[in-house]
Amino acid sequence: MAAYDPNNVFARILRGELPCKKVYEDEFAFAFHDIQPKAEVHVLVIPKGAYVSLADFSATAPDAMVAGFWRAVGRVARELGVEERGYRIASNIGREAGQIVFHFHVHIVSGARRP
Repeated sequence: MAAYDPNNVFARILRGELPCKKVYEDEFAFAFHDIQPKAEVHVLVIPKGAYVSLADFSATAPDAMVAGFWRAVGRVARELGVEERGYRIASNIGREAGQIVFHFHVHIVSGARRP
């Protein structure tokens, strides 16, 4: 597993160093619109902590963080209004799976695909 880089783009967004179009924030998670959306709705949800991937998060995050993060993912989906029509959640783990930013994140994707 790659080491966590505290200067990755998502860490910088969490610290307010880079702009984003925020959707949701609580003590466990931060959600914002993807800058290269692949569908009508494409939002990223990241935990407020230094976790490289889902593998790292599930192995090392405190129980309260794990529960709070996944509850935030569900809340974001509800607030986006995608529950009725359907959505998917995806997380790439590692370079060979397509992970580009090594800060654990999930994609909430719904609606027509964009090129």
